[in-house]
Amino acid sequence: MLTAQQCFEVFNRCINDYHVLDTVEQPMQNPYPKDSFEALLYHKNWIDTVQWHYEDLIRDPDIVPETGMALKRKIDASNQHRTDMVEQIDDYYLQMFAGVHLKPQAVLNTESPAWVVDRLSILALKIYHMQEQAARPDAEEALREKSKARLAVLLEQKEDLSLSFDQLLESYRLGTRKMKVYRQMKLYNDPGTNPVLYGKKK
Repeated sequence: MLTAQQCFEVFNRCINDYHVLDTVEQPMQNPYPKDSFEALLYHKNWIDTVQWHYEDLIRDPDIVPETGMALKRKIDASNQHRTDMVEQIDDYYLQMFAGVHLKPQAVLNTESPAWVVDRLSILALKIYHMQEQAARPDAEEALREKSKARLAVLLEQKEDLSLSFDQLLESYRLGTRKMKVYRQMKLYNDPGTNPVLYGKKK
């Protein structure tokens, strides 16, 4: 059972690997053993990292409409892939805690552990890029100082979220919380439930 800090180590390795070439077109080279939890976390963060840069690209005010639409399709596909990966991570935790005997007073949490992992992954990206902004030699001092202040908040959030995540997993292990997962049912990605898509069949 990995701690939040160990998850961050995987995420930071992934983010640093991406920024060697720093292009959304590069293939992922996952350094962890296939089917390991670390490999799953690395893959999840790779999706988040590429999507982070998709979001930068699509905000170019001079973007050609056709290019922007192609990017929007990639972002949509990435979001679905991200959700699928979160559900795989929840499956891992469901299996891990399947045999735990629940205490009579066991309570539910507002989100599953995988969605906390998702927040940790995005937070690792925010910290990386805020550090980048805080150290930009071409930026004005006021922007660097603002970025340093924001970075301090992000680092505090990292400490708080990491502690909360570790406590959550421990409570699952002890049976004082019960794990319950609801799948993300996105109607707009399903041609059977998106009225624009199924309406074209009429």
